[in-house]
Amino acid sequence: MRPDSPVQTRDGEALVWTDGACSGNPGPGGWAAIVVPARGTAPVELSGGEPHTTNNRMEYTAALRGLESLPAGSRACIVTDSRLMLDSMTKWIAGWKRRGWKTAGGDTVKNQDLVRALEAEIARHASVRWHWVRGHETGAEHAHKALNDRADRLAVAAARAAAG
Repeated sequence: MRPDSPVQTRDGEALVWTDGACSGNPGPGGWAAIVVPARGTAPVELSGGEPHTTNNRMEYTAALRGLESLPAGSRACIVTDSRLMLDSMTKWIAGWKRRGWKTAGGDTVKNQDLVRALEAEIARHASVRWHWVRGHETGAEHAHKALNDRADRLAVAAARAAAG
């Protein structure tokens, strides 16, 4: 696992801080995306939930909804604390496609509806890169990822709301 480091913003690039949460897995779930526009305007908070889902589905949904909120042709960096989502979109997807959406072990890829939707959304943009941060760390020494903590709180609140 590569070390957690502060995300380096690039000119003209929006940051999309994402997180998913689930109470039980499966169970009621929530997702959140905090979009920090490239032009320096105020961050936009997006969130939602589903009554019966998984944490991984909520992680993918957060990234998808964050990217969907950006205009076509945008440059974006998805900031995530989900190694599964990061690895699936940067390492594993090419092999899954080559194998007809099967894993290396021959199983059908889980959540492929969201993976495919996310791949299509990525294609709508000029560039999308990924940055991993360790989640659930707060305090002054982790101030560089306060928006990860905020996305977590929004996702948890959305999961609670989805539970009714």
